Amino acid sequence: MRRTAAAVLAGVVGAAVLAGGAAAVVVTPAAPRAGKLVQVGPIAEHGFPSWFRDSNDVRLEACVTLDDPLCPALADEVPDPEQPVSFPDNFPGEFFYQLDDATLTLTSGARVVIGMNLEGAFANDQVVDGDQMVFGRIRIRFDAPAGERYRITHPYGIDDLVATDTKGVNMTEDIGAVAGAFGQALNSRIGPFLKWDPAVAPAAPAGYVGDPGVAHKVVGSPYNTNFIRIERLDPVTGAVLAQVGFTDTFTIQGRYATNAGVDVDQATYSVDGNGSGALEVFASSEPGQAIEVTGVPALGFRTTRLRGGSNGRYYGRFPITGPVPPGTKIEVVNAGDRPVAKKTKAVVDVVRINRIEYDADAGTLSVEATSSGTGVLSVTGFGPITGSPFTGVLAPPPTITVTSTAGGSATTAVSGTGGTFHPAAPVAAATADSPAIVGQTVRLNGSGSAGEIDTYAWTQTDGPPVAITGADTASAAFVPAQPGTYTFALAVAGPGGSAAPAAVTVTVVAAALPKSIPGAEQTVVRGRVVTLDGSRSTGAETYSWRQVSGPAVTLTGATTAKPSFTFPAQALPASPGPNAAFVLDNNPVVLELTVRNPAGVDVATTTVRPAAEQFTGLAVRYRTGNNEWRISGTSTLITGQRITAVLGANLTGRVIGTPVAVDATGAFSIRVTGPVPGPIVQISLVTTTGGSQPAIPVNITN
Repeated sequence: MRRTAAAVLAGVVGAAVLAGGAAAVVVTPAAPRAGKLVQVGPIAEHGFPSWFRDSNDVRLEACVTLDDPLCPALADEVPDPEQPVSFPDNFPGEFFYQLDDATLTLTSGARVVIGMNLEGAFANDQVVDGDQMVFGRIRIRFDAPAGERYRITHPYGIDDLVATDTKGVNMTEDIGAVAGAFGQALNSRIGPFLKWDPAVAPAAPAGYVGDPGVAHKVVGSPYNTNFIRIERLDPVTGAVLAQVGFTDTFTIQGRYATNAGVDVDQATYSVDGNGSGALEVFASSEPGQAIEVTGVPALGFRTTRLRGGSNGRYYGRFPITGPVPPGTKIEVVNAGDRPVAKKTKAVVDVVRINRIEYDADAGTLSVEATSSGTGVLSVTGFGPITGSPFTGVLAPPPTITVTSTAGGSATTAVSGTGGTFHPAAPVAAATADSPAIVGQTVRLNGSGSAGEIDTYAWTQTDGPPVAITGADTASAAFVPAQPGTYTFALAVAGPGGSAAPAAVTVTVVAAALPKSIPGAEQTVVRGRVVTLDGSRSTGAETYSWRQVSGPAVTLTGATTAKPSFTFPAQALPASPGPNAAFVLDNNPVVLELTVRNPAGVDVATTTVRPAAEQFTGLAVRYRTGNNEWRISGTSTLITGQRITAVLGANLTGRVIGTPVAVDATGAFSIRVTGPVPGPIVQISLVTTTGGSQPAIPVNITN
């Protein structure tokens, strides 16, 4: 019965449910659901609903007193159980509308406790007005070895649970645990309410669903599963291995609601210039209730019955003969309830907004409104209504709220008058390539123009005549045939009108031979990406790169100023060898850059060399006793390259073992069995980064 912090969300087939100690899946039963919780009752003086109703028209009220053994609050949830319950100073921290528990023992000897409750509590475990919440809870607990899977069928559905190594099966599902959101409990799996099976003696005590001190068969399951059945499943396939527990008796607590409660939906007044008028009260409760407003002699009326009620709505209109001070409250009671249900409501005037008009041309907001009382009216965000419009309003809000000092308010949408808005005239902006060269294409760029633009128009205003390509687009071009100063104008137009033309001047110089500058020579580690840079070439209109010599490479972007390639790694001798045709190619890569413009062509080369690699601390030993090679050393290049040892004074002999990687410190070690060196007393080394060391003496020992 004790509440914990665990809270989970209900799911559907295959949807995981969070749990305190079990992997859980809520399974939708094959039978369609028949019934649920359908209505939240009026809010009582303690801030919780007076009752909840299910689809069988059963209403259960909150068990919040200590003097009813069939519907008690928990004594240890009340600060002073020796005193009567009162809100908020001596009120239970949690209580129940329905408390439904089942206990049984599994074939393993484990004790199972299952709770299916509609519970009231406070969001932060302290009795604080405003923190009230009601939630539907399903809780299942029993000890089980980690990994065992169970299917639990109960009155409100089916849960598929896998025990964990910390808490066995320990699942809690709370739906609606949000302060003030009482309607969310209707979405829980609780409902309809369970009650003692009337076909099984003894009968439930009058006014109650059962006696919580007596285990009894029940009815009310929406799936007609008025029992608990626990089956152990195959953890993988879900096949039923055995039924390990069953019971069809429950201990349940719940009291049928005899009180209907009352909600006051609105209390408004209207008076004339002499202070006389009427108070209108709108209330709701169950049909056929005695709903009354308590008299207020200072206002001029006595306790009087509201009328209506056949549909749960009640209305009253009462005389006012005296002034209504701001903050005045009335009391509405359900005189038929025991104890009498009471609600207070602040009395406010009725605010009516007669006209709201925004003049977009003048930037003024006009608001006309009236109060049914004596309140002074103001527009939220603008100030008191004086009869004059609010000025300087460039952008009004979509709705206007008028408030009264007597407590009333009204909100309505704003409608505007005045001329419609159109785009502003665009602004032209023009740039161009300058200086330019005779015979080369010169680009005219108007993309920097701003605003809504429908048309572009480039015209030449000065200089040797040229043909403009794309004169009606944002980006135009021309090719000058002679040096000089060329001037162009860009005109743009749109729905807001035409812009003032923007001018741009281009200085054209005679063509000069281009100069190819392919960049400085580079030294790189083999296997890495190399970027070339010919962007410092002068007068270049086109670029073309090609390889002249060295290990073959693939150029990316060979027609751009900055192409790239990967310097190829050195191929290693094939195992086991010998490799008579092996060639160590550690030559530099030489590349050629050709640049062109209308005046001619220029060519230049650049060289990319592989970084040099040396070895230090070399130790080569062959042990004849176990035919074992031990080769170690350190490379000056710390790059993770692979290294191979070859028998003999060059790299064409048999390979010793397989290639090994140089570690992060540059060290390497080869330790393998065979081959037998015979008369050969030297080895050679080679790496994928191009390093090599021929004719290294071998220390031969036993």
